[in-house]
Amino acid sequence: MDKTLPDLAAAVAGIEDGMTVMIGGFGGSGAPIELIHALIDRFRATGHPKDLTVVNNNAGNGHVGLAALIEQGMVRKLICSFPRSADPRVFTELYLAGKIELELVPQGTLAERIRAGGAGIPAFYTPTSYGTDLAKGKPVEEFDGRPYVRERWLKADVALIKAETGDTLGNLTYRMAARNFAPLMAMAAARTVVQVSHLVAPGGIDPEAVITPGIFVQGVVEVPHPAQEEDLNRANAVYPEVAQ
Repeated sequence: MDKTLPDLAAAVAGIEDGMTVMIGGFGGSGAPIELIHALIDRFRATGHPKDLTVVNNNAGNGHVGLAALIEQGMVRKLICSFPRSADPRVFTELYLAGKIELELVPQGTLAERIRAGGAGIPAFYTPTSYGTDLAKGKPVEEFDGRPYVRERWLKADVALIKAETGDTLGNLTYRMAARNFAPLMAMAAARTVVQVSHLVAPGGIDPEAVITPGIFVQGVVEVPHPAQEEDLNRANAVYPEVAQ
């Protein structure tokens, strides 16, 4: 089945109000900037989608990518590990103003909650966060004399991720650390859309090199020269430009 999408607009067309959207990336590494900006373009043209719950490692930097998505008022709630990063002013200002919700999750727990969602495991136990505010209201059990906090899986309606090479069947490889959360998110979402730097025909990827099998991918769009968040921020870029 050919999963190639004609353009970025088509790639984000199925995202609707109130959905939970996982967005890959560890800071700028692996962040699908073009897919995020296409989603912003759709919102500015139609007023939708809005009231999104976004799952990401951090809260964005500067005024591009995830930070721009938040700045447009499209995100109702953010589930992340690092709301404070190099330049998180957009999220910080909205959070302090009470205009966005935050669910803070330790990074290892975040990764495992996403993995559990993809593996069909509704809950698991971890010692992380025990005795802190993050564990309040959560069930605690003791195993081998140590208390463990029960955490629930994380699943999403849509995952937006970035890969280095993909074939038309949706098989993916990643570039070094840009892999980060993407394989887990692809498994935990009902629909996964991927921007790839290189789109190849079936057989163009050594099967032994495939990280994410195409069964977890529903759409692939080629973006030959993807932007890097850090480069955009060094150039003081803003998306869209009229936002400032």
